[in-house]
Amino acid sequence: MCRLFGMTSGSRRSKATFWLLEAPDSLEEQSRRNPDGTGLGVFRKGGTPDVRKQPLAAFEDATFVREAMQAESTTFVAHVRFATNGAVETRNTHPFAMAGRLFAHNGVIGAVDQLEARLGPDLAMVAGDTDSERYFALITRETAKAGGDVAAGIAAAALWIAGTLPVWSINFVLVTPDDLWAFRYPETRELYVLERDAGGPHGGRHLDLAGTGKTVRVRSEHLKDLPAVVVASEPMDENPGWRLLEVGELLQVGPDLAVHSTTLIDHPPARRLTLDGAAGAKPGTPAG
Repeated sequence: MCRLFGMTSGSRRSKATFWLLEAPDSLEEQSRRNPDGTGLGVFRKGGTPDVRKQPLAAFEDATFVREAMQAESTTFVAHVRFATNGAVETRNTHPFAMAGRLFAHNGVIGAVDQLEARLGPDLAMVAGDTDSERYFALITRETAKAGGDVAAGIAAAALWIAGTLPVWSINFVLVTPDDLWAFRYPETRELYVLERDAGGPHGGRHLDLAGTGKTVRVRSEHLKDLPAVVVASEPMDENPGWRLLEVGELLQVGPDLAVHSTTLIDHPPARRLTLDGAAGAKPGTPAG
């Protein structure tokens, strides 16, 4: 399924180079991994979102290659999409931008027609076909209703989805120029956090992280001298500080890099999707 990555260097901008979908040696391996899109979201000076993304279909031996991107920001979000259904198009590729925020989701939400009905006229915020973008639109709508309180918006959206819709996973990373938010629910997909000191556990080392699935790699010389907080679908180096988020845990990291955590949902979803059910959804069902 999809892979998530989020990072913040707090109030200080840092430069990082991202490799998304590192090309393996074998075309057989490429087709087996079947990536459906890659994306990176950052913020320019002044806080304007900058999203770089493209759909990468399987079996394309000419374009199925490593995409290296250099970026500078205070917060970053990267995503590699493995679509269960839904068109492999740029508009369906994560991250998504709304109201000055960036969002990427790992999972599947069912009964999307009910989610659309819940959004009502706010469905106009959505440009693509995915459940993920509709999830983000609900968070955005609820945040606006709460006077810009992102935590309240996330809580309202996630609690309604968990209590109403079939859910396989609603893990996400959401970033603003100042804050990073991460959420894990339910237990079906993992999400980890690393509070990294400047130079790493031994000091003096630049940041160099790589996912085991050769999907996301990031390197930053700046983080030899700056601390950072990283969120990822899997531990990406040998640092012993990686911690698995609890089920239902909402994490928020501010510009001071202080990590605040709360249990948002402490019960199972009202309606569960199985992996087979999510992967075998009827044709045309939007999915992240």
